[in-house]
Amino acid sequence: MALTTVDHQPFGIDEPEVFAPPPPVVTTPCDPWPRPYYLENGLRRVTPYHFTYNTYCKERWRGRELLNIFSSEFRDRPVEYYRKAIEVGNVVLNGEKVPSVNTIVKNGDVISHTLHRHEPPVTAQPVGIVHEDNDIIVINKPAGVPVHPAGRYNYNSVVEIMRAERSFGFNPLPCNRLDRLTSGIMFIGKHRAAADDMTVQIKARTVKKEYIARVVGEFPEGEVICEQPILQISPKLGLNRVRANGKEARTVFKRLAYYPPSGEDKVSNGERTAGSASAKADVPKGMSWKNLRGYSIVRCLPLTGRTHQLRVHLQFLGHPIANDPIYCNQRVFGQDLGRGDDKSDDDEDIMSRLTRMGKEEIAEAVAYHDEMVDEYHKRRAEKMSGEVCHICAAPLYTDPGEHELGIYLHAKKYACEEGRWEYETPLPEWALPPPGMSGPVETTADTDPLAIDLEKLHLS
Repeated sequence: MALTTVDHQPFGIDEPEVFAPPPPVVTTPCDPWPRPYYLENGLRRVTPYHFTYNTYCKERWRGRELLNIFSSEFRDRPVEYYRKAIEVGNVVLNGEKVPSVNTIVKNGDVISHTLHRHEPPVTAQPVGIVHEDNDIIVINKPAGVPVHPAGRYNYNSVVEIMRAERSFGFNPLPCNRLDRLTSGIMFIGKHRAAADDMTVQIKARTVKKEYIARVVGEFPEGEVICEQPILQISPKLGLNRVRANGKEARTVFKRLAYYPPSGEDKVSNGERTAGSASAKADVPKGMSWKNLRGYSIVRCLPLTGRTHQLRVHLQFLGHPIANDPIYCNQRVFGQDLGRGDDKSDDDEDIMSRLTRMGKEEIAEAVAYHDEMVDEYHKRRAEKMSGEVCHICAAPLYTDPGEHELGIYLHAKKYACEEGRWEYETPLPEWALPPPGMSGPVETTADTDPLAIDLEKLHLS
């Protein structure tokens, strides 16, 4: 057999790929301990302190100018502040001062912003303990307190308040999320294994969740099922709306109680039709006709977990949460408050009006119970005060109004479908019968939306 000589190339070994080291970050000037809390006028306050934010470039930031990112993505301070912060080096890119405010931000860049931080106050109400064992703490979260440090909140967050109460080394691990304005049941893992186990249960939809809401008007009796998809309209403003191209969302509602307004006999049901002349004629000066609708206490069963799902679905049904600063805001949504609105025609106008809330205007949510309305305009909402910090020249805000420290939405009950555990809180104070009226002071089996055929709803 003839052999053919073949030229052999040596089997080369590829040089290992060398990755660039991660960009440097800036270290916060200090991490005060104990936390700089103090309680005053029913509020938990934080003494201002210096802090550094380090943020990797988000996808939507790629190829944009540094100042443009700050001016369009952050509402906390005016554009003039961010321009100066970049120019003097309080905002740096990958640990280095940038040559211009117009520097382009690329994928992988780290933006660091060191500032004198002013946290908004939150309620002084403590984090309630519903249950505690070696693995899990079940808490009753106060309304108005965010779960994690985010945005303008850092030490005024559930995890930092709990750390301050226990020890610097305590690392609370939230297993579920509640909106900042929402109160109620939350699960805090004491260690990673316990937190992961509970998180898996909640995400697998093997946990029944019940919320209580106080909504505008006379909510229908019986089970009301809303299956409208929800789309995030503005991440900056936290605005979500019902849209056909949104994510699947399902909620079951069941009315617990309806409380008519005082003076109900003055205006008949027919006269309270939206926008009717007779309804408007009977409205006291300075009060919206919607205040004559009374309010309902509604039990809510979310079968999916979209952001603001209950708030958006209740608004779509025409019964928004009565003190919701976004979805029950006539200055933003007009007289009908977005009832049945699933079109995008007015999104830009709505975002523009919402942007002004808390700056030029008071972030006003319409209060619908007559006793609340009497006091509403006497209270001051959080807005720019016109004063500036003597250390950093940042514009200062006034204190939030009482009605802005939370909304009438409460996570009342979480229960394992297999019956292994169940945790529940009493009805919140705002869900109890008003003075002079009778009504339920607790939930009962015959009002329980958790008794519906969940399997049928999940699979349909």
